[in-house]
Amino acid sequence: MRIHTDSQESVYVQYWLPMQELLGENLTEFIRHYLTKSGVDVKQSEIYFEIKEGINKSDAVSYLKDLHIFAQYYVRLLNPEREKNHKVRKYFNRLNRLEVATVYPFILNCYDDWMQARITEDEFIYVLQIIENFILRRFVCNIQTKGLNRIFALLYSQVSKDTSLASDNFVGRFKLALQSRDYPKDVEFRARLMDVKLYGGNRSEKAKLILESIEESFKHKEQVSFDGLSIEHVMPQTLNEWWKEHLGENWAVTHELLRHSLGNLTLTAYNSELSNDEFTSKCIHFQNSHLELNKYFQNRESWQREDIEARAAYLAERALQIWNYFGNELAQLSQPSILTGTIPKRLHLFGQEHSVKSWRDVLEITMNFLADLEPERFQDIMQQFPRFVGLDEKDFRHTRKLHNGAFIEVNLSAKDIDAFCRKAIETAELSIEEWQIEILNSP
Repeated sequence: MRIHTDSQESVYVQYWLPMQELLGENLTEFIRHYLTKSGVDVKQSEIYFEIKEGINKSDAVSYLKDLHIFAQYYVRLLNPEREKNHKVRKYFNRLNRLEVATVYPFILNCYDDWMQARITEDEFIYVLQIIENFILRRFVCNIQTKGLNRIFALLYSQVSKDTSLASDNFVGRFKLALQSRDYPKDVEFRARLMDVKLYGGNRSEKAKLILESIEESFKHKEQVSFDGLSIEHVMPQTLNEWWKEHLGENWAVTHELLRHSLGNLTLTAYNSELSNDEFTSKCIHFQNSHLELNKYFQNRESWQREDIEARAAYLAERALQIWNYFGNELAQLSQPSILTGTIPKRLHLFGQEHSVKSWRDVLEITMNFLADLEPERFQDIMQQFPRFVGLDEKDFRHTRKLHNGAFIEVNLSAKDIDAFCRKAIETAELSIEEWQIEILNSP
């Protein structure tokens, strides 16, 4: 209505209608991200008032022109095949697979900088790589995404203006700024990459991205196409008698803790054929595979807990090179702390502090907390980890009873208790940042 009546139709046809046709049902979300790129995290209910205020402060036609330009950028984020630059297209695709629309306002600003030659193509691609690195490390380390909206809404203006950050270029300041936003260092990233659940729900696509990236890191001149490949569990999701015997006495613990972990996953086009075959049968298929990932299994005769953990460590080392720590502090690349023989003294749990005398105390307090806070999610935990928690005491060797009447298995190593607590918190969709243990001694 702020445009002269003689121009309203032509402006509508030239600017607004093409955006509607281009973005369809994504138009409203685009406008929210467009508004957010100015440094304010705009909620859905605030879009109308924010855009009205923005138009009131400037020439309406100029505002629409700018909105129209950014709509062209935005549609390429949503549909990377529209992006002509194949390098940029690759990283748009990868970010889409990580499902991080919260970074779009920041990327819109950087895309415009590239289009206006304020940064180079290489700098823009590096920015996309940094964002992928930051998001993927946080995903692996189970750092919740709640605060990302605000972080990336404010980040562009902060990085552009903050002269206190010790770098003379935008990309350098960007890396420095992200370091203080819960960016996991190598020791934590490596440890969690070896035991985090990477399969199921929206995790599977991220797992496939990780496995594909590791395969690409071998830099074969004849790169295998990933089309038609799917994730294969080497130790099957459902165990037959052969697998139970092969895994040994603690087969259930191994299965529940490691079936969806990096060390047990690979890529194959023979998923349905392999199913829950014996390991030796699977190895025949793997030997005929063109994937470097599967050459690992040549001459392997067993696939037990130590084998899965050894492969996880091998793949984690490659992942550290792909998503290398971009901070300016040296992160130690050593093995994570050995928990065997340690005695915990204090558990920090979502703002609460508990004195503990054993790892069994840690397990009991953690599970009681989850049962009270997330009763529905606790049902999921019992379903996914029946070897660790359930309603029938007879299913376990040594138990403690929780407040809600369920029983937990406490005849477990410190390492297994630590791993199970992490997976339970992960299943409850809570942040592992809020679960910390102080150790009294070390082995």
